[in-house]
Amino acid sequence: MAFAKQVQVTEEIYDYVLDHSLAPDAVQRALVDKTRALGRSAGMQVPAEQGALLTLLAGVVRPKVAVEVGTFTGYSALCIAKGLADGGRLLCCDVSEEWTALALDAWREAGVADRIDLRIAPALETLDALPSHPHIDLAFIDADKAGYISYWEALVPRMRPHGLLIADNVLYGGEAVDPAPGSTAEAVHAFNEHVKADPRVEPVLLPVADGITLARVKALNEL
Repeated sequence: MAFAKQVQVTEEIYDYVLDHSLAPDAVQRALVDKTRALGRSAGMQVPAEQGALLTLLAGVVRPKVAVEVGTFTGYSALCIAKGLADGGRLLCCDVSEEWTALALDAWREAGVADRIDLRIAPALETLDALPSHPHIDLAFIDADKAGYISYWEALVPRMRPHGLLIADNVLYGGEAVDPAPGSTAEAVHAFNEHVKADPRVEPVLLPVADGITLARVKALNEL
């Protein structure tokens, strides 16, 4: 009903957005260039405006404990690490030693490697092995879309009250609105419906980049 307020993002407007947002630092820019050299896989890296949003959100939450599901070459982890509380830690879950080798180099260069724990294993195994009580302040999901609901269900009970869950690619190029049966977009749509129906959170889906969902975890007295 407020569609008239939406702006069609042209290349000129996109450049304007980037020019008026937190800019990537030198390490992040170098990592973008190295990731581009991977070819088609480079599309999995979050764009600059989304990275700036992650840094802002982490800076607001100031997490002592943060979790990232799907690290790729480490750009989003760099963005989150900038907002960690003093002594805060970021746990990164991924299955690729090749891609995360770039991440490890970038984290060391940025001086945040001591704040990040990288686990090379199926993410659900890593999450299920975490303490079961609420202790996570911020979580970012950006991995295989078929696993999103499982990652969500592993994370929500471990989130502190008022913790922040973030999920990427929730529009999936617009295909999540009317997905083809059996497609990845259908898995994304199922996840979106799952989040919408979850009484434990207050979600908002934003048309940033490929779509990003932010969800505040409710306290017990709000349920």
